Amino acid sequence: MSVAEIIVDVPTMQTNRPFEYLIPETLTDVVVPGMRVEVPFGRGRRKIQGFVMRVKETSDFQGKLKPIARVIDLKPVLSDEMLKLSYWLADRTYSFQISCLQTMLPSVMRAKYKQYVVAIDEVDPEVVRLFNGKPTFEITGQLDDETIKLINRLRRNNKIDIQYVVENQALQVKRQAVTTDLNVIQLHEAKSKLRANAKSQIKLLEYLADHLDELPIEFSDLQKEFGVSRAAIKTAEKNDLVRVVEVTKLRKPVGITPEQTTKMKLTEEQQAAVDQINSAIETENPQTFLVEGVTGSGKTEVYLQTIEKALQQEKTALMLVPEISLTPQMVNRVVGRFGDQVAVLHSGLSNGERYDEWTRIENRDVKVVVGARSAVFAPLEHIGLIIIDEEHEGSYKQDDNPRYHARDVALWRAQVNKCPVVLGSATPSLESRARAEKGVYQLIRMKKRINNKNLPQVKIVDMRDSENSAVKGDFSPVLRENLQETLDQHNQAIILLNRRGYSSFMMCRECGFVLKCPNCDVSLTYHKDLGKMKCHYCGHDEPVPQFCPNCKSKKIGFYGTGTQNIEQQLNDLFPQARVLRMDVDTTRRKGAHAKILKQFGDHKADILLGTQMIAKGLDFPDVTLVGVINADTTLSLADFRASERTFQLLTQVSGRAGRAEKTGHVVIQTFNPDHYAIKDASTQDYETFFKQEMYIRHQSNYTPYYFTALISVANQDEGKTLKQSYWLKKQLQTALSKDAILLGPSPTMISRKQNKYYYQIIVKYKHEPKLHQRLLEILNETQADAKNGFTIAIDNEPQHID
Repeated sequence: MSVAEIIVDVPTMQTNRPFEYLIPETLTDVVVPGMRVEVPFGRGRRKIQGFVMRVKETSDFQGKLKPIARVIDLKPVLSDEMLKLSYWLADRTYSFQISCLQTMLPSVMRAKYKQYVVAIDEVDPEVVRLFNGKPTFEITGQLDDETIKLINRLRRNNKIDIQYVVENQALQVKRQAVTTDLNVIQLHEAKSKLRANAKSQIKLLEYLADHLDELPIEFSDLQKEFGVSRAAIKTAEKNDLVRVVEVTKLRKPVGITPEQTTKMKLTEEQQAAVDQINSAIETENPQTFLVEGVTGSGKTEVYLQTIEKALQQEKTALMLVPEISLTPQMVNRVVGRFGDQVAVLHSGLSNGERYDEWTRIENRDVKVVVGARSAVFAPLEHIGLIIIDEEHEGSYKQDDNPRYHARDVALWRAQVNKCPVVLGSATPSLESRARAEKGVYQLIRMKKRINNKNLPQVKIVDMRDSENSAVKGDFSPVLRENLQETLDQHNQAIILLNRRGYSSFMMCRECGFVLKCPNCDVSLTYHKDLGKMKCHYCGHDEPVPQFCPNCKSKKIGFYGTGTQNIEQQLNDLFPQARVLRMDVDTTRRKGAHAKILKQFGDHKADILLGTQMIAKGLDFPDVTLVGVINADTTLSLADFRASERTFQLLTQVSGRAGRAEKTGHVVIQTFNPDHYAIKDASTQDYETFFKQEMYIRHQSNYTPYYFTALISVANQDEGKTLKQSYWLKKQLQTALSKDAILLGPSPTMISRKQNKYYYQIIVKYKHEPKLHQRLLEILNETQADAKNGFTIAIDNEPQHID
């Protein structure tokens, strides 16, 4: 008997070691790598799910191997490339392989679903016998092995297909359609026998004769396009001229409204970039290009023309964007250029939409995939180009296990597929730019806007100035004047405040009491539209107190400001202006992002107010003013990347102004006007910022001069958390040389979240050959601690350290 090596899903004690199981003779030709199976585990009758990683002829195991109980899938759900990737990903992210394998699966495969067999060759004798007169049938655990073997053979021979349907959520959309078993001659003969007044049936048979290769055609299309009535179809069916069948209607993701676009004439800088990338596509060179282009320099057209080159080479292309819901214009341009060849994958899709898009990719019906972070696992074959737009964005890093960075996965897949990777940004991450400086990446600079327009004029407003601080509200006289001028000229403005809610916190002026979350060590934020105080970490909310819970004083009020507060101030200051607010609270519903941006693009609003989600990827020709309220919000975070993120955010949002023919203006309000991140962002001077920030990183021994690993510990008991943290520190010290830097354990910036206390240890190192193995050992050794309420996480190259 053959033997399968299987990674099993044991939640209480995971392992990266595969277990061996016998493949029953009846399933010898069925079980292949990439399938999921059900296997017995342990001494009882417990059965668990596993992934087949390898099939071999013999085993070195001396005992008696248990047999596979049943196959869950009748075709592999993961390719050989994905299986190989899972080994690398588990090792790279200090995760268990089962987590990596499940992350790669489409969501539909992780939900409750049913499998159905659908006939392709309806006249094959074995297919006829299998279906026994039914149009389709469900695969259940009760099917015998002989039937499973037959199904698998027919599927390999392309006689049948297997479709997945999510229970109650992603049921396939079915439509009635018309097809025929007659040939052209028979259809014309049948038409000649019809009465002259049977006009609807004549139209039907004429259409079928002319479009035999396009059948089946839906009822609705026949009725709408050709005026063929349902009664005529039924009559033709009764006379055995046509057959009525059900077809699956693929859903299109909501919010995508592409307009067809054509190739644009490139500038010299764009052409140079396209030539270099196209050369790598042709020679199958897995080179990484860093395209550093100022906002409005035409990076998107470079992406589109290089994707076209990959398709001409009969390859596929993968394009990642930070969050599709925040960059719908980019998606629309890709779909507008390549049409039905594009599939879109992101978390905002419904289960049904995501299933349909994944199916199109798996069936090789599409050549281009555009998606957010998880789309990096799309089952594309023969990839010719991978693009990561806004490569500096932190959202490319997964917060939960496996804590992968999409850029790292993309680089791995590029090596396997022998294709180039394009990293694009106006403000590249320091790590990427440092690699370009060392020649690891190839740097492509685009310094000019495509219309040769100057960058927007930027005014920094010092809010410490008495004239500004005396103003009631959050708008300086300069910003108010610019807003009024913009409105008078019938142009549009974007206002950024990176804090949602109405006010930051509630404080008593008598005793200084601040209303805090009972589960987290943070103050509650006032949300006026909800009429509640809310925690942005655990979701806890409570009514607004009328007096201080501590001293019973009525002198309790709101401090700080949020987007809701700014919206009210805008309505008070400019009552004639139409204001749209875009933050987490206004975009909870599906399609809300796209709806708000479409309203703004259609000039149904004058001012777009929002958090950082409005800072990137937007291109509106009538936006001539960008205002930033409190540019210090990200600067004050206890994170070594705070300056970098502030510079990136301000540069990106400033780039939204003056992108077309009209001159752009930017007003940045700050309490730190002399900070280098704000000064350099005002001139979009990335080079000066890069040098300054690299100097500071070098002085403080942070990335990109050092590698970083973060180990965090959480428990409801603070004493236990601290004790476990010191034990982990001892374990790490045994594997580190004197050159490594070990910080902590120390509490995180928010030391308590969701009733758990968090402590962290930071390891900074350059060459520590023993550290990797020690971290893998810690991963295995601390599994049992989860039973005692501990959460222990290892984050390789963390994006946030607080």
